[in-house]
Amino acid sequence: MLIASPRLRTPMPQRSPRSHRFPPRLAASALAAALATATAAAVAAAPAPLTLVVCAPGYPGSTAEAQPTMDAFAAAVAQAAGWAPGSLAAVYHESAAAGLARLGRNDAALALVPLPFYLEHRAALRLQPLLQAVTAGGVADEPWSLVAGKGKVAGAAGLDGFEIVGLPAYSPRFVRLALAGWGTIPASVTMTPSGAVLSAMRKAASGEKIAVLLDREQAAALPTLPFAAQLETVAQSPPLPVSVLCVVGARLVHGRAQTLERMLLGLAGSASGAPALAAMRLHGFVAADSVALRRAEQDFARQKP
Repeated sequence: MLIASPRLRTPMPQRSPRSHRFPPRLAASALAAALATATAAAVAAAPAPLTLVVCAPGYPGSTAEAQPTMDAFAAAVAQAAGWAPGSLAAVYHESAAAGLARLGRNDAALALVPLPFYLEHRAALRLQPLLQAVTAGGVADEPWSLVAGKGKVAGAAGLDGFEIVGLPAYSPRFVRLALAGWGTIPASVTMTPSGAVLSAMRKAASGEKIAVLLDREQAAALPTLPFAAQLETVAQSPPLPVSVLCVVGARLVHGRAQTLERMLLGLAGSASGAPALAAMRLHGFVAADSVALRRAEQDFARQKP
């Protein structure tokens, strides 16, 4: 039997395998890379920022003037919905062309628009009603009133050669829809979209062949005009939805749409929501009246372009 010599049995110092050694500089680089990867994954998982486009052709105010109000509203909505700050933006456009251009961008997931705009562009923009807005002092469905010089118009046929001025006149089909219960509007009628209805009513009162289509608020102010006695309401539409909050195409996933719907229905009761709504001259939101909207869509389709 062979026996190892004592010299060969002396313990040798143990060294860590090279594969277990990690230079400090390389460790820091690996940690930074891991953090960058985790951050990128978190950013990728976070929902992309969305934009609410408010478009009200003919109404007062400009995009720049309205932006502080839009910012406050977007912040209040995001907070109430439990979304991260900056996840929702809002912008206002006072012309249909500018509103359409902004709604064409991929981040424009929501649109708050008057019924005439909705009916005109719902198919092209794939607008899906989510809620209806209620204006301050109003209700979700309100009538339109046609005013002309006293004794000047006996019926719809009496508008031959007239000009109809009003906020929704950018959509002649909507004007015909609103007045369909009164009669057929003659083809000779011209339509001028304008929010400057005071000037138009003054001309109508002086005998010019002008009729003015007024919303609820404008019609309520009619008796206060010094020339009100020279005017009369010749027709009135049935109550129609005023403004519609819509999802644009498939840009808002179903779960977020449901969250937004629940939150907006109670926004008027929140501390930050109530003043944000008031700044937009809104009382709040109610569930979309699918029956009224569908009827308006069908009536609109029957009108001549």
